[in-house]
Amino acid sequence: MAQKLHPSKSVQEMGGILCCVQVDQSTVAIREQFGKFDEVLEPGCHCLPWFVGKRLAGHLSLRLQQLDVRCETKTKDNVFVNVVASIQYRALADKASDAFYKLTNTRSQIQAYVFDVIRASVPKLNLDDAFEQKNEIAKAVEDELEKAMSAYGYEIVQTLIVDIEPDEHVKRAMNEINAAARLRVAANEKAEAEKILQIKRAEGEAESKHLSGLGIARQRQAIVDGLRDSVLGFSVNVPGTTAKDVMDMVLVTQYFDTMKEIGASSKSSAVFIPHGPGAVRDVATQIRDGLLQASTQDHLS
Repeated sequence: MAQKLHPSKSVQEMGGILCCVQVDQSTVAIREQFGKFDEVLEPGCHCLPWFVGKRLAGHLSLRLQQLDVRCETKTKDNVFVNVVASIQYRALADKASDAFYKLTNTRSQIQAYVFDVIRASVPKLNLDDAFEQKNEIAKAVEDELEKAMSAYGYEIVQTLIVDIEPDEHVKRAMNEINAAARLRVAANEKAEAEKILQIKRAEGEAESKHLSGLGIARQRQAIVDGLRDSVLGFSVNVPGTTAKDVMDMVLVTQYFDTMKEIGASSKSSAVFIPHGPGAVRDVATQIRDGLLQASTQDHLS
């Protein structure tokens, strides 16, 4: 605040005896003659002849000063907020007389203009827009103060909206809305991830079944090829035997090998199958027909 300081008793006594006064740096003094403004005294030592009616009316600081103004107002969506504005100002040396005489309380005057501008600007904005347009609000306050305070000898250096603070319940509700929105996004992302996993799992199962089918088909083809080679080799080495005789013998041998493995397995369950020469012939016929049918399907596919 630009303070109007009257000379102390010791200064007055020195001025009365020696007719001189000292003005400190970054300060100007106001000299009057017979109660009327006479001159602005710059920093340094000045003559003050009291016998011709001259006296020191007071001092005026030229330093940069700051005023924080807290203003309560309402937004367009009916939310009460406290807006904190920081005003940096200083008195102009070439208008020191105006700054000294025209205003009784500089800080109260600035505060009144800040209240007027903020309460005219913020109610036009929603709460979210007020946060986004802090710079525009500060610029409006600065322009209004510059026009008003320049007539009183003051310069507005900078105006900042340092805080917009809603009621505690409003802030809690805003945080809950934000948290709910983030949870919704997280749920969507999780669902998409599970969907991708299911698709990849299905693709993997399809590929696995495809490869398993190829393996089974190749296994059957290998069995058929092995049996065919065995039949052809036996027919060549043993004259007079037909392919059917050799096939029946191979299948019977396989049948008994299977019976042996079932009986040797300690964890096998009880298996009831017909046994005897007729049963063996029937089993051989069924196996042979099944292998021939599988081979035919493999060739067709």
